[in-house]
Amino acid sequence: MSKFDEIRYFHDHEVNEALGSIARDPMMKALMNFTFPGVDEQVWLEQFKDVHSISDFQHHFVAHTIRQILAKSSEGLTTSGFDLLDKNTPYLFISNHRDIVLDTSLLNLVLLESGHIMTASAIGDNLVKRKFLNVLAKLNRNFLVQRGLSLREQLKSSQNMSEYIDQQLHQENRSVWIAQREGRTKNGNDSTQQGVLKMLAMASGDQSLIDYFKTLKIVPISISYEYDPTDSLKMPQLLAQHRDEEYVKGKNEDFTTMLSGILGQKKRIHIHAGHVINAELDDIAAHIENKNKQLQAIAQVIDDSIIRNYKLWPTKYIAYDLIHNTDTYASHYTEQEKQLFIRRLEMRISSSDAVSKEYFLAMYANPLINKIKAEEN
Repeated sequence: MSKFDEIRYFHDHEVNEALGSIARDPMMKALMNFTFPGVDEQVWLEQFKDVHSISDFQHHFVAHTIRQILAKSSEGLTTSGFDLLDKNTPYLFISNHRDIVLDTSLLNLVLLESGHIMTASAIGDNLVKRKFLNVLAKLNRNFLVQRGLSLREQLKSSQNMSEYIDQQLHQENRSVWIAQREGRTKNGNDSTQQGVLKMLAMASGDQSLIDYFKTLKIVPISISYEYDPTDSLKMPQLLAQHRDEEYVKGKNEDFTTMLSGILGQKKRIHIHAGHVINAELDDIAAHIENKNKQLQAIAQVIDDSIIRNYKLWPTKYIAYDLIHNTDTYASHYTEQEKQLFIRRLEMRISSSDAVSKEYFLAMYANPLINKIKAEEN
């Protein structure tokens, strides 16, 4: 028994049996029919018998699924910054968070195809309560972030996860992906929660915060979807916040959101890998002594990188101009792109619902507004 057993992904020697346990699940059949249309079930069931590692599963199955998702629900994925990363170095990728499944899946496809070390990726245990999803997640090198704990349990869980991430990076030579905040960004404002950084610092031992964070080799990741396939699904939670009400998720809401994110139209997608945060840490150490303020400053460095390197698609400029009733950014989009976006808005939000319309537009416009602010500072 390891202290990480409750949260870890599968060891390679467990993979074949774990895959066999969900091979005949109806959801696996649906997934394989999507991935390999027209291929008989017996073909991939036989191929499963030869899968004896996570790498086998990712190369021969998961990568094909992600390529199918891109082919069927996007107009392509572009990248930048990855050529500046060393292929044999494990990094801690801290990313803005838009989609439950795709953010990390797309990043890993990029890493696989460019020959970089793929990630162990954090996922909330609330998202994988169904056996099939839980096993599939662990087959795809996801480790669990435990949710809904008491304060005392949460502290213990955070310490454990911090040590697990440390082990992945420093002993297993494995890159790690973690979102900059708990839960997806619903309003388009990408900001790093200090709590995430506090959790990472728990494994620092005797090292100073700055020295330890240098060993993590933090790379901020900016992921940008031209269309958010879950845009309208985010509205109820935003409206509840607007009314100062508690938001209670529906029974299958997370699962519906996952499916919508995977299958919904995204148009173009871009992922940028920032540079390793290193010199900035020296600067913080030289000017700030207080640990909390150091964490605040590190969060700001990550935010600046994510916001400045966020690819601004025409939808962001259109939303800004619609909110402000202007044509300030008209040179950044065509009339056809504008009409398509307006049609999407009208199909998703009732014309009589002014508040939802405002939130919908802000969700798309905020990355542009934040980039303008970042460049002014």
